[in-house]
Amino acid sequence: MQKPIKIKFAILLILGIFVLTAGLRCKFITPSQKALLEPIELTWWGVFDDPENFTEIINEYRALHPNISVNYRKLRIEEFEKELLDALAEDRGPDIISLHNTWLTKYLPKLESLPAKTKLAYEVTKKSLGIKEETLIEVREAPSLTPAQLKDNFIDVVYNDVVRDNKIYGLPLSVDTLVLFYNRDLFNNAGIPLPPQSWISLQENVKRLTFADSSGNLAQAGIALGTAENVERSFDILSLLMMQNGAQMTTADRVTFNLLPPGFPDRTYNPGPEAVRFYTDFANSGKEVYAWNENFPNSLEAFAQGRVAMIFGYNYHLPYLEIKRQGKLNYGVTKIPQIEGRNEVNYASYWVQTVSQKSKHINEAWDFIQFLTKKNQAKKYLDKTLKPTALRSLIEEQISNDKLKIFVEQLLTAKSWYTGANPQATETAFKEMIELARKGADLQQTVTNAVLKVQQTMR
Repeated sequence: MQKPIKIKFAILLILGIFVLTAGLRCKFITPSQKALLEPIELTWWGVFDDPENFTEIINEYRALHPNISVNYRKLRIEEFEKELLDALAEDRGPDIISLHNTWLTKYLPKLESLPAKTKLAYEVTKKSLGIKEETLIEVREAPSLTPAQLKDNFIDVVYNDVVRDNKIYGLPLSVDTLVLFYNRDLFNNAGIPLPPQSWISLQENVKRLTFADSSGNLAQAGIALGTAENVERSFDILSLLMMQNGAQMTTADRVTFNLLPPGFPDRTYNPGPEAVRFYTDFANSGKEVYAWNENFPNSLEAFAQGRVAMIFGYNYHLPYLEIKRQGKLNYGVTKIPQIEGRNEVNYASYWVQTVSQKSKHINEAWDFIQFLTKKNQAKKYLDKTLKPTALRSLIEEQISNDKLKIFVEQLLTAKSWYTGANPQATETAFKEMIELARKGADLQQTVTNAVLKVQQTMR
């Protein structure tokens, strides 16, 4: 009679241990930890990228975090800002927002900076007392990228744009640089073997590449420069000329490209206004370098039609030229001309991934952005899109790619400038400045008036 009792007691003891173990284990799974494994959908809005550019990377991230999905939505540039601002005002905006580097200040009050650590939950399978496997929840904290690490990993222009008060507000996958596109056939016909490397040689080339018809109207333009509306990215080009020439675009919170910079070697020469003069000379019929006017279509379209020998543009303009040329446009890409005897200066334009302050998943959104912009994942994106890198570690590899070489060679000397909280107003001020200067208004006063308008956007 004692045996069955002992056996029952042993069974009950084993069951008790099992229940107790399971009970103890459950104590480590808090409601907040369970919540971290609930399904999460991150929404991401961008402009120029197609969703398939990110499919592989998103799938790899989901393999690590099965409960997190990332849905990318592409919007047209014309509708992007209005729809974004409306969505944010109605608390239905995206978690992740792709913003142009010049828009960051405008949106800064609506953005959440990168936290010092990101906290995510992971499912972990472990054996308990050799009885069975159980899935537990582990919450792991990982240190985020620091501003110092960002400076080491990304090219300089990125650090200068995205770090504010020692906080990181966005990370890019790519950085584009302004280049010179030239028509090889028109160069060959003019007996010019190589594209210009300096602005002096560019001026000489323009004289040989510009032709008028019997009525005196420009029939072939040597270069698309001098006007505001029909020169693609005229703001970027003039900004570059000012910076190459030595103008100090801003000083602290003041706009100063109308002033002679302290320590500038030639005290009789004001680099900002003189850059405006240089730019507008190409649309001044009284100048030797007259080569362009408002009667031409947009510079990209004119180049695709073979009506202009040189234009300025970016890597993102290449698909347009490839579609438009239909195999008939024989063109080359070369580095931006520089001022002889000066340090090289190039111009950057790019998009950064940011996190909305209203996101309910800030940890997850920033964790995904950091995953996205690491070398292995960024390389997948760059290989697919043929865009120039933002990461220093991929520069040498991309230089060996003939289609990217020119853009990438300019990355380490690429710059941008703080255009205020309303970059569109700043661009409008520049376009007005160009047109007034072109029509003969007092140059110094015209540039100073533009500075006053841009100053109103500063904060």
